[in-house]
Amino acid sequence: MPQNVIDVAPEILDDLVAANRILADQGILDAFGHVSIRHPGNPDHYLMSRWLAPALVTAEDIVEYDLESVALTHPGLQLYSERYIHSEIYKVRSDVHAIVHSHSPTVVPFGVTHAPFRPILHNAAFLGDFVPVFDIREKFGPSDMLVNRKERGTELARVLAKHTTALMRGHGDVVVGSNIQNVVWRAYYTEINARMLAQAIAIGGGPIMYLSAEEAVLTDASMQRVEARPWKLWKQKALGRS
Repeated sequence: MPQNVIDVAPEILDDLVAANRILADQGILDAFGHVSIRHPGNPDHYLMSRWLAPALVTAEDIVEYDLESVALTHPGLQLYSERYIHSEIYKVRSDVHAIVHSHSPTVVPFGVTHAPFRPILHNAAFLGDFVPVFDIREKFGPSDMLVNRKERGTELARVLAKHTTALMRGHGDVVVGSNIQNVVWRAYYTEINARMLAQAIAIGGGPIMYLSAEEAVLTDASMQRVEARPWKLWKQKALGRS
């Protein structure tokens, strides 16, 4: 296989490009952050852009990696230093087929305070009744806050455990999903839930009425049946297609 060719259907790359553009268009990713998918034909590989602002990603920028985050295609390109977020989660979560790491702006404050980050919006039911916080300082001491080494990615994956989302103290969050549409939905509604929760906290007036654990399970199952509905709209808008 030529070193610059990835053996997947073109629509796979098209959707990965669209995911980058959608999340940039919706303000979840800015010049930073990244989206990956597990290789559909080889679960021990994953696909993600080279080092590039998400809004600029094209199919030609997608690189194939192994689960040690070694690039297997497109030699010589600069790569995301935090690719270990993706490889270490894929290693331990066979159910995960797509990952988003973002600096989602309204989410960050919940990783540095004691305010619980739980779903109040039905579209964010996937958050469940607990969202863990990865504090890189707890295991590694003072650092540059980046998950740019294998051992840091391993610890993040441990903290994420079986959850869909983990906050990253002073940094952002990581969201996982079963496919690219699912993870884009989750990354988007993680931010939307944070905005609404911050508003609810500001309003005051008593305890926050979060979704219960049972409501979260039932609602997430229901929402998964409609997650594909906004995808076509988001993709058309982000890629400028009619």
